[in-house]
Amino acid sequence: MEQPSFSCKLGVLSRPDGSVMFSEGQTTVIAGLYGPVEVKMQKLLIDKASVECSYRPKSGLPGVEDRLYESLIRNICETALAASLFPRSAVLVNIQEMENSGQLISCAINAACLSCLDSGIDMKFMFGAVSCFLTEDNEFHLIPPINDSSVKASFIFVFENVKERILASHTEGSFTKEQYEEAFNLSKQQSKNVFLFFKKILFSDN
Repeated sequence: MEQPSFSCKLGVLSRPDGSVMFSEGQTTVIAGLYGPVEVKMQKLLIDKASVECSYRPKSGLPGVEDRLYESLIRNICETALAASLFPRSAVLVNIQEMENSGQLISCAINAACLSCLDSGIDMKFMFGAVSCFLTEDNEFHLIPPINDSSVKASFIFVFENVKERILASHTEGSFTKEQYEEAFNLSKQQSKNVFLFFKKILFSDN
């Protein structure tokens, strides 16, 4: 099975504490992390940092689907970050879509993790997302088919690297329980390549 290609550049923005331009195939996003920073009183938590996410589409104003991306990324970051070390503060994650060729959610989640790592903020574990596609002929692909109409279902799975637990999943389309399990197993195996890429980037001169 053909594997998706990854590329990234850390520290692409000067203002955030951590930033990255990350590409998964032809899909590209820019992510920036600010924090811990001062938090507004209405969002102040006395026992941990408040985690917020802002997602901006390539063009136009954010829609309902973009709010879903924000909520998903925020929940994952909140789980992964050692937020209890930074009470009464905020961590802000900004995602800017640059190009979408079918792997947008997984690309954005992976960019969010790399921006956290680039910032040096304390984390309990790394997290990585994988997109998987089921076509009408019941074949699985880790790269979006050229013909979008041939996609019967799509899956996004998010894993952590310490115990390889699943953190989140998002599905669209029609599939059986067996197909879900097969997509899960394929994605879990592919997540190892995602984490290997992260480590390669972190320990390179990038």
